[in-house]
Amino acid sequence: MKTLLIVWYSHTGGSRQLAEAARDGANEASGVDVRFLEAEDAQSADLLEADGYIFACPENLAAIAGVMKAFFDRTYYEVLGHIEGRPYAAMICAGSDGSNAQAQLERIATGWRLKRVADTKIVNVGAQTKEAILADKTIDKADLSSAHELGQTLAAGLEMGMF
Repeated sequence: MKTLLIVWYSHTGGSRQLAEAARDGANEASGVDVRFLEAEDAQSADLLEADGYIFACPENLAAIAGVMKAFFDRTYYEVLGHIEGRPYAAMICAGSDGSNAQAQLERIATGWRLKRVADTKIVNVGAQTKEAILADKTIDKADLSSAHELGQTLAAGLEMGMF
């Protein structure tokens, strides 16, 4: 059975909702084991044991959130040279832009020689004030549906051996 690992971090709930929607979509594939781990808990062994990945995190100060960056820092060299060619997709929850976080995450995945199988999804929540930035987020149905479909797509591709 193939394994899809979803690694996520969320401070105000937006990225968590996206990751949960992707997980729910992926769970519809009967031939795929879906592992759902917060970035703080994910280890190198989890990456090595998985056949594909979805990464979800917020953009903080024009970069991937520090907790997600710490996950990549902690695991990067231990898996380097061992996961090439595996498929991945990513989702960024941003206040207004997200492009720098996208570039940073994609650069890390490129270093690992992962295969991006879907465009990185950026969900802009329009948070521009301190209060809005720190408030709990509610992701709209269209973005949750898109995240659900992303999970379905990666799981189905793994299940059918497309990736």
